Amino acid sequence: MLTSAQPHATTLGGTPRISLSAGLSTRLDQRVIHAAAAAATAPAASASLPLKKRIPPRSWDSHMHVVEPHRFPVSPAAVYQPEIHTLADALAFESSLGVENLVFVQPSIYGTDNSCLLAALARLGPSRGRGVVVVDPATVQQETLDAWHALGVRGLRVNLQSVCKVMDQDELEQTLLRHAEIARPRNWIIEIYIPLKMVPMLESVVPRLGVALCIDHFGSPTLFCQSSTTNSSSFDPYTLPGFNSLISLLRAGSTYIKVSAPYRLTKDRQMRDLKAMAREFLAAAPDRVIYATDWPHTRFSGVDISPFTEWCLDLCAHEPNLADKLFRRNTERMLDVKSE
Repeated sequence: MLTSAQPHATTLGGTPRISLSAGLSTRLDQRVIHAAAAAATAPAASASLPLKKRIPPRSWDSHMHVVEPHRFPVSPAAVYQPEIHTLADALAFESSLGVENLVFVQPSIYGTDNSCLLAALARLGPSRGRGVVVVDPATVQQETLDAWHALGVRGLRVNLQSVCKVMDQDELEQTLLRHAEIARPRNWIIEIYIPLKMVPMLESVVPRLGVALCIDHFGSPTLFCQSSTTNSSSFDPYTLPGFNSLISLLRAGSTYIKVSAPYRLTKDRQMRDLKAMAREFLAAAPDRVIYATDWPHTRFSGVDISPFTEWCLDLCAHEPNLADKLFRRNTERMLDVKSE
């Protein structure tokens, strides 16, 4: 069993200073100053709160798994043998973070048998749950898809990374177009898990899909450990093969990106490389960046995702409502969640 590198919570940026001009003496002036000072110190005050108090209300974990091999046997082709992680376990974990709503994503070990995911989704209900399934477009039945939609399924997953599958440009495009034919009538998304170096292959096909695309886990870059003495501003994510294409897709308006699973990606305990990437995501498309935990962190042990969750909140501290977008609103829009 592999052991993950534990991300540490970091405070990103400091409290902005307020410049007070001399000679302001009226009560109105003083009220303006006090309001500005309160706004400036709000991020620091918020950071001192427990995590459950910092998470926006009605937040979503947009990528997690329920795995019950004792009830739902894994595929004979599974690349690893999982431990048991039930819906009750998932709810206890999410409660520890203060997260209320879950997106169940089909893991590779179950192939196209979505029974475990659907059972969990049926128990949770569509008011708190959504599902992203894996199908064979050539064999899945329309009646089946309609029944899944009623349960809360809103996406189809194409997962190459977990099984080390390689496709050329034409095969990838045809795969996505076939999935889009299924997703489009139901306003579902396509979720894709590929290495970052393959992302340029998406640029020509995404405009033809007619559905939104969501890319997993920061785009799955290959990262290298930074020295503890390296300045955090020295890492340029645009040097990563595929990153420029990823930003272009985000700016184009129909692609989402999940910030999730940092332990699969970085060796830097301060996550400076991922921070540089996340800042570019948020600058390019603040309405299409999605938070997720990747619980139960399959093939890793001893992962504490709380520091990463704090890290995500800190990333949003500079802009009002950005945390609400990252943790809630963007997922609701992407997965057709009706919210007041």
